[in-house]
Amino acid sequence: MLALRRAATAVSARRVATRAYSTGRTEGSVAESRGFNKKEKAHEDQYIRQHEADQLKKLRESIKDKHAELEKLKAAEAELAKKQS
Repeated sequence: MLALRRAATAVSARRVATRAYSTGRTEGSVAESRGFNKKEKAHEDQYIRQHEADQLKKLRESIKDKHAELEKLKAAEAELAKKQS
């Protein structure tokens, strides 16, 4: 009878150990889900688009300022050419 009890205990202990240490990955399951990945990518894409739009706005303003500076220099050149003639 005692041997039967020990055998049953050993079998159940092995099953518990197998269940507790399964090979499936459970940690980080939220980060690996498709919905989370899509949402994360959408946020990253939105940030990148906004950042690029800000950069384009700054570049356009810089180009506008450079055109104004170029016009001013052309006017100064024309004035100097008049004085020399």
